[in-house]
Amino acid sequence: MAEKLDLLIIGGGPAGLSAAIYAKRAELNMAVAIPDKYEMGQIADSANVDNYPGMPDISGFDLCMAFKKHALNSGAKFIESRVEKLDFLDKMWHASLKDGSHITAKTVIFAGGSRYRSLEIEGEEKFEGNGISYCAVCDGAFFKDKVTAVVGGGNSALDETLYLSNMCKKVYLIHRRDNFRGNSATLKKLKEKDNVIIKTNAYIEKLMGEERLSGIVLNNGDKVELDGIFLAIGMMPDTKILKDTGTLDKNGYVIAGEDCITSADGLFAAGDARTKKLRQVVTAVADGAAAVSSVFEYIR
Repeated sequence: MAEKLDLLIIGGGPAGLSAAIYAKRAELNMAVAIPDKYEMGQIADSANVDNYPGMPDISGFDLCMAFKKHALNSGAKFIESRVEKLDFLDKMWHASLKDGSHITAKTVIFAGGSRYRSLEIEGEEKFEGNGISYCAVCDGAFFKDKVTAVVGGGNSALDETLYLSNMCKKVYLIHRRDNFRGNSATLKKLKEKDNVIIKTNAYIEKLMGEERLSGIVLNNGDKVELDGIFLAIGMMPDTKILKDTGTLDKNGYVIAGEDCITSADGLFAAGDARTKKLRQVVTAVADGAAAVSSVFEYIR
């Protein structure tokens, strides 16, 4: 039999954890659904967060652990299984989870955040964690003295390339356009490095390897033997389970204002997946509080 809640929070990043704390303060019967116990949002991959008030010079992981500890101490319940389906029937939300369980809730706060944009080529999923990475700070040490490539043209791509160039034998920077959008000073530093090879008007057409990535084929036919690639081609909202709710804009973000209310009954959105101008930890935390306030008004 499905568990019945006042509130189901989907996502364990700053927005979801903030919502959990405020939900317990409001004495709501609630739970937070996360894919696994390590799920704490993309900010957890950041080596340094220096703009969250009162916690200067802290890693993203440590910041999120502080949020989660606060939520756990407040009595928040966590369910370690991904929500794969969400339906609204008989004025209740019905969530189907990967582990086969089901949850029924009067309201849902979607705080699923965003995910890394992929190359969308054959074999990409197979090589994730086996040669394809998204965070040089997290995984760069595994490629010490090896050959890697970074894909992208913005600040993240340039920063990742610079970071890797200090430990890798060789780093290719692959960008599909002529010009880079990232910081010109960082680009200048990269051009001065002997172990950085910049390839513009280039993109990956094929991935090579058996169990692990061993090389790539570019659009001009060039084959590059390497040990790993780091994708820095942007983020996209992780809102697939909401595609039939009528709440998404053309880019996949949940349409909701500062009160986090969507057009669907009992569905609220908080954090990076919501339509907003500024996506920062501090605004995600604020969304969590605002969303619970709206939930409380909805169910009381």
